[in-house]
Amino acid sequence: MCYNTPEVNRLKKIAVLTSGGDAPGMNAAIRTVLRSGHHYGMEVYGVFEGFKGLVEGDIKELKRHDVSRIINRGGTILASARYPEFKELDVQKKALNRLQKLGIEGLVVIGGDGSFRGALAMHRLGVKAIGIPGTIDNDIASTDYSIGFYTALETATDSMDKLRDTSFSHHRCSVVEVMGRHCGDLALYAGIAVGSEFIITPETGFDLERTVAAIQDSYAREKRHAIVVVTEKMTDVNELARIIDARTEYETRATILGHVQRGGSPVAFDRVLATELSEHAISLLNDDNGGYVVGQRGMEIIHTPIEDALAMVKEPSNKRYGLVGKLRNKKENA
Repeated sequence: MCYNTPEVNRLKKIAVLTSGGDAPGMNAAIRTVLRSGHHYGMEVYGVFEGFKGLVEGDIKELKRHDVSRIINRGGTILASARYPEFKELDVQKKALNRLQKLGIEGLVVIGGDGSFRGALAMHRLGVKAIGIPGTIDNDIASTDYSIGFYTALETATDSMDKLRDTSFSHHRCSVVEVMGRHCGDLALYAGIAVGSEFIITPETGFDLERTVAAIQDSYAREKRHAIVVVTEKMTDVNELARIIDARTEYETRATILGHVQRGGSPVAFDRVLATELSEHAISLLNDDNGGYVVGQRGMEIIHTPIEDALAMVKEPSNKRYGLVGKLRNKKENA
């Protein structure tokens, strides 16, 4: 990792917090925020429990030893919390007062779109705020990838590889729900990685009759097993499994991978991405810039105004991911 030598140190004190759902690689980001901040001569403070901790004053200065041996750890050493009360202006002003009492001028927020709304609120109150995308859903439109996505993908793929072994042994269909909310990237990538012919995402939509007919055809072609990969909230996977079991020859079971996808040691890609995005965030703060979300486009590390990032909609994936996008937009696996 390389740093540019700072010409002028404008910010003396900054803080970092993690908010929303945890994602593997957040600790790697915290580590780089501290070490890059120290390089630029800044004091770096950790905010515990996200925006809740910011309002309640759960803030302490971090030292170099606080981030030793955490680059490979999952979760977040700062802990995280969802705090809907932060939408209220009077609550935001309480957070501002906490920062002002400590002389903290800059804030790094690691999380998803909800976290960035909090960062934007603080920026509008005069704090130099920078957002770093950390979410396994990969639903931040201003970046190709967010911290944690590839680790969650590896977890989901490994789990489905194991399910495939037992499904093959028992001539079974496995219906697997993965996380993702409104973005089907995790289901799509994992489905392709395990060779699934049936992938249900918000982008493909869901047609029950087409799905059942396709699985019936799979059995007729003497396939010993089938895996149906479903993005959460698309349908009730237990009910879908019951229907497939009743209307096809496959014995069918549902598996909800759930929060296991959030855990585990981050893969190398997420560690590197977290490091690069965090270093860029601190360089922006050192140049007295705030109000941005950092990200990656192709091989380039970029920054986008928070307002623009929140307003952006993910492009159709055929413009982003080649074969993966083409498979999604054919919509033939719904």
